[in-house]
Amino acid sequence: MSKRDYYEVLGVEQNTSTDEMKKAYRKLARKYHPDVNKEPDAEQKFKEVKEAYDVLSDPQKKAHYDQFGHTDPNQGFGGGGGDFGGGFGDIFDMFFGGGGRRNPNAPRQGADLQYTMTLTFEEAVFGKETDIHIPKEEECDTCFGSGAKPGTKPETCSHCGGSGQLNVEQNTPFGRVVNRRVCHHCNGTGKFIKEKCSTCSGKGKVRKEKKIHIKMPAGIDHGQQIRVTGKGEPGENGGPAGDLYVVARVSPHEFYNRDGDDIFVDMPLTFTQVTLGDEIEIPTLHGKVKLKIPAGTQSGTSFRLRGKGVPNVRGHGQGDQHVKVKVITPKNLDERQRTLLREFAELSGESVDEQHDNLFSKVRRAFKGE
Repeated sequence: MSKRDYYEVLGVEQNTSTDEMKKAYRKLARKYHPDVNKEPDAEQKFKEVKEAYDVLSDPQKKAHYDQFGHTDPNQGFGGGGGDFGGGFGDIFDMFFGGGGRRNPNAPRQGADLQYTMTLTFEEAVFGKETDIHIPKEEECDTCFGSGAKPGTKPETCSHCGGSGQLNVEQNTPFGRVVNRRVCHHCNGTGKFIKEKCSTCSGKGKVRKEKKIHIKMPAGIDHGQQIRVTGKGEPGENGGPAGDLYVVARVSPHEFYNRDGDDIFVDMPLTFTQVTLGDEIEIPTLHGKVKLKIPAGTQSGTSFRLRGKGVPNVRGHGQGDQHVKVKVITPKNLDERQRTLLREFAELSGESVDEQHDNLFSKVRRAFKGE
C-alpha cells in the first residue's frame, strides 16, 4: 500500500515553521496514542504520524524527502525497523505528565512529622514556649550523608552510568521500542557504595532525638495545630525538608468551660443574694472582677464580662466571659429558719403545705395495712 504524503499526514504545508509543525504533531500524537484512543487503527495512525514527524522535523531528512519523496532508495523512511526512541510509553509520558514515572534522582521534599502537645487550660489561653524532643532522621555525622566509609566515596554505577535508569529495548510489530526503567543495581541512585559507613550502614542518615523550640500561640484551642516549616524529615537528593505539625491537646478546667473565644462559668448564689441583690467577686482568667447582682435576679440569668475571655489565636480581638447564676436551695434548715420562711410565705400570700412527714407516715401505714 502506498504511503500518504507526510505533509498530508501532519496536516501542514511544506513551508510550515518548525514550531507549528511540532504543535501539529503533538496534537495528532495525543489524539491517536494507543493508551488514549481505543479505535482499532489508532496504533497504525500513531505510527504514521510519528514517522512523518521524524522525517519532517529533521532538516536533512526533510530536504531529501522534499526532493525524492518516498522513492529515495537511500533514505530508508518508513518500514518496520525504525527506532521509536523510547516507544509509546515515553511519548505518553511527554504528553500526559509522565504516567506516574519519576526521575529517581530528582530532588524530593522530606516527609512531614506530627507531634501532639498537651497543654493546660491556662497555657492554651495565654500561649506557651517550650522545647520538645522528637525522633527524626538527620544527616550522618560520620559520612556527612554520603553513606560511604570515611576516606572513600560512592562510585558511579557502571550499569546505568550514573543516570539511575536503564534503557530496555523491545522489538514490536511497530519497530524497536526503547523503554526506561529504574536501574535495579543502584535502585535509581546512580551510585554504588563499595564500602558502607558503619554508623548509618550506607543510608547516609541516622535516627536521632532532635530538640526543637516551639511557640504555641495564645488562644490556641483543642485540636488546632501549628506548622513549623522545615523541621520535618530531611529531603532527598537535595530537596527541601518537610514540615513539623504540632497539634494541641488541651486539658479541661474544673471551673471554666470554653466555646471558641468565650469562657462560660456557673456561679452558685443563695436565695438571699438573688432576692436582695449583692455585689460579688467573679474569678476570671485575667483576675477577679466585681459583679453586681440586681435584686430579684432569677436562676439561669447570664451576665457578660466583656474582654475577659480568650484572645483570638489569629489576633482578632478577645472573647468574653459569661456568668450564669445558679440559685442554691438550702438544706437541713433549723426550726428558726423554717419559722422565718413560713412567715415570709404568709406575707407573700403563698400557701405552703408542709406535709412531707405526714405523707411518709401515710405510705408507711398503707404498707402495714392500718
